[in-house]
Amino acid sequence: MMPLIYLAILMAIGIFAGFVGSMTGLGGAVVIMPALTLLLGIPIEHATGASLVATIATSSGAATAYVRDKISNIKIGMSLEIGTTIGAIIGALTAAFVYSHNLSFVIFILFGVVVLTSVYPTLRRGDDEKSARPDSTTRIFQMHGSYYDKAEGRRISYNGIRWWLGEIVMWVAGFISGLLGVGSGVLKVLAMDSAMHLPVKVSTATSDFMIGVTAITGAAIYWALGYIVPSLVAPIIVGVVAGAYLGSKTMESSHSTSIRRIFIAILVIVAVEMISRGLGFS
Repeated sequence: MMPLIYLAILMAIGIFAGFVGSMTGLGGAVVIMPALTLLLGIPIEHATGASLVATIATSSGAATAYVRDKISNIKIGMSLEIGTTIGAIIGALTAAFVYSHNLSFVIFILFGVVVLTSVYPTLRRGDDEKSARPDSTTRIFQMHGSYYDKAEGRRISYNGIRWWLGEIVMWVAGFISGLLGVGSGVLKVLAMDSAMHLPVKVSTATSDFMIGVTAITGAAIYWALGYIVPSLVAPIIVGVVAGAYLGSKTMESSHSTSIRRIFIAILVIVAVEMISRGLGFS
């Protein structure tokens, strides 16, 4: 049986991860992975499995509120799940080869570089939340909608564009999710925010809806490989569900500018952490 202090630490990690993950659409793995591997010394494959399961919990806790308040765009999310689910399957199957040949450092470095280079276009867009001009994919996939912004006190309408570009980024997001158990939410939000020009709140809420589906695909394979440890995952999930609920409430009442700034800060932290880990500095 685990010591109570150890269970309390795992639960605290889950609460913080759920809060950050639901508020930014990242799923919480960006907190859980470094916390388990660096602070507690958990093997990376077990930390990855725990992150995937915790991501499912984050999605369950946050997506319910976002779908109820009509911030998540279900049509857009489901149309993009094709690429991310296929990517997750390929990534999870690749994980066994990567870990058995000690090649994970290459993936960490590449992922860190990709995320770091994505900071500039996110900064360049800045606080621009204006609706984009519809293109052909907007009409075909019905990528439009509106939601009531509590912080702004008004209803915001929007159009999604460049579905094909979003689908490509989603495939990469799914592959990274299945391979490392981290980063899927980062790329999902980037795909919808920068590539498809959706409002940051819609990108965040729809990402929270999608990450659970992607994580389930990868988690099933990780379970078969024996990388998921129930005694490690259970207390984290309890904390994640509570944190995700609190994060969803905070996001709804926050200004888009604040959410974008938090997201950019986390992008930089994740990129530096991944590159550092790949080079063996952490």
